[in-house]
Amino acid sequence: MAIEYRWAEMQADRLPALAADLVRRRVAVIVPNTTPAALAAKAATTTIPIVFATGGDPVALGLVVSLNRPGANLTGFAALTGELVPKRLQLVRDLIPNAALFGVLADPAFPATPSAIADLRAAARTLGLQLVVVNASMDRDLEPAFATFSQQHVGAVLVSDSIFYSRRTEQLAALAARHALPAISPYREYALAGGLMSYGSSLGYAQHQVGIYTGRILKGEKPADLPVEQATKIELTLNLKTAKALGIEFPAGFLVRADEVIE
Repeated sequence: MAIEYRWAEMQADRLPALAADLVRRRVAVIVPNTTPAALAAKAATTTIPIVFATGGDPVALGLVVSLNRPGANLTGFAALTGELVPKRLQLVRDLIPNAALFGVLADPAFPATPSAIADLRAAARTLGLQLVVVNASMDRDLEPAFATFSQQHVGAVLVSDSIFYSRRTEQLAALAARHALPAISPYREYALAGGLMSYGSSLGYAQHQVGIYTGRILKGEKPADLPVEQATKIELTLNLKTAKALGIEFPAGFLVRADEVIE
């Protein structure tokens, strides 16, 4: 078996050409591991099986007609990260109960961002909180974004889901530390890199499940017969060293709930 890799180098406009190239090569299955790549693959072929991993709602994104009966030539794994966005806000609110203003780092180039921000605003209204949403989709945007959060005196920063942010966990952790801002990210790697905390789907588990589905399709099963699997493994990771540096003490309830505590 030969595996053909294609990498867009964080340039989404390259994805359609890369997907078309794989179609011309008549590959047996295409495995896009981001939402933009999945959309590009779907646009490139209606016959080659596609097994995707996405953080958004595959139905709302137009990838499949339903989760249980995806139809056509696509199936895969959905982290459904939008459902976790309000929970991240609740977590930072519980950790810093006196704060009423929170910052949100949002990537406007990520397809799931509009719905995620809408969900976050709705959750904020319910909790009586206010949000400062700052867009950042390139490296040069990150420092000014955190400077804005610092100037606005937000209680904490919520890093939204984004392929771009998932590749910048160390940089984001460093910026949060430089501005002395508590922050929560969807990605465990953020907490490992020195960020305060993370809460999100296990990326490793998602890729493992995509691999299983790919194997089943290579053995003859049809994507239309394989329901889109939804995330069941959600991880809370806490960094005690960072909390101490920020003068924050995690309540006992956080420590009990945590899947991983970094000391």
